[in-house]
Order: sequence, then structure tokens, then C-alpha cells
Amino acid sequence: MSDKLTLAAEKRTAFGKGAARKLRAAGRTPAVIYGHGHDTRHIHLPAHEVALALRIKNALLEVTIGGKSELVLVKSASKDPVTQIIEHVDLVEVKKGEKVHVEVPVHVVGEPMGGTVVDLEHKTVKVEAEATHIPTFLELPISKDNAAGHHYLVSDLVIPDGVIMELEASELVASVVETRAGVADEESGAETAAEGEATEAAAEADSE
Repeated sequence: MSDKLTLAAEKRTAFGKGAARKLRAAGRTPAVIYGHGHDTRHIHLPAHEVALALRIKNALLEVTIGGKSELVLVKSASKDPVTQIIEHVDLVEVKKGEKVHVEVPVHVVGEPMGGTVVDLEHKTVKVEAEATHIPTFLELPISKDNAAGHHYLVSDLVIPDGVIMELEASELVASVVETRAGVADEESGAETAAEGEATEAAAEADSE
């Protein structure tokens, strides 16, 4: 389920590009909180902790502002294309029990048949879940018994209680496809079989 991380925030008192640069130089990340009828709140957060939080898909954050805590999800984040420093974060306020619509990664569990790989059509899937119980990922169990051409559907995903899929059960999630090595093995096997048949035919001809 979604991890809850606690970050200490401070209200922004200065605005503009120059003020934002000063914050980032001081190890803080400018951010905005939206949602639930409140005025948009401009804050700044510890940059290192923000970077750690963004490593977790759909991380639930508990932000403390002036002694008060509130739950937020990361809506979006902007990075410098060169330095990859997080320049700004948009957050959306959520409440316990509130349903949210998010994308959750698909995690393949198991090993495919030799000479094949599982090609994901959907690396993430859209779900509805409680803001405080967003799954970190959804498991897709696979089997060595399924050969190339097999299709895994949304209905094959392991869906936790309380999570509602926003895709049809018949939607394609992944396919089993042959690797180059698998194709080469098949061709080699076919050639060996053909050679064997030719040798057998020649032996029969010699004996006649």
C-alpha cells in the first residue's frame, strides 16, 4: 500500500524566479497545495526528502504546516532537464477514506517459458482506490506453461480489496513473445530434424 512520509513545510513569503532559486540553493523545493475548497497554498519543502518521496509512485505525504498536518498526493513535479534538480512540486490535498483515481505500476511475478519474454502492453493501469490505501503495484502472475502468443488480461491481475479497476476485464495487459534465441532454437531444431530425415532416407535408399 501507499507509504506515508512526513515532511515539514514552511509557507512561502517571497515569489518569483529569483526567490525560487534562493530556496533551491538553500535545499528547499517550492511547492503548491491544491484541493478541498481551500485557497491555493504556496509552501516549500526539504529538497532531499522530496526527492526520496518522488521515488515512490503515488506516495502519500503528511505535510505539516505551522503545527497542522494534512495528507497530500503528488500531482506533478518539474525537473531541470540538465541537472535533474526538482524545481517545483504540485500537491493535491486528500482526506482519509476519499477515493482517488491514479495509475499503478504492473509488476510481473514468475518466470516465462524458456525462449520467451512477457511484453507489457500496460506498464501502469488506472484504478480507483482510497487515498490512504493505494497499492504500490498490482501483481501479474505468469506461468512457464504459457507459450508464445498467450495473452494476459486485466482479469489476470491480482487486485486488492477496495481497489476498482478502470479498465475492462478483457483488456490486454501483456503478451508472451518469442525471443530471438527462442526463434533460433526452433530453426536449429527444425534443421536438425530435416537433416535427420534426410540421413534416414539416404540410409533406406542404400539398403535397397
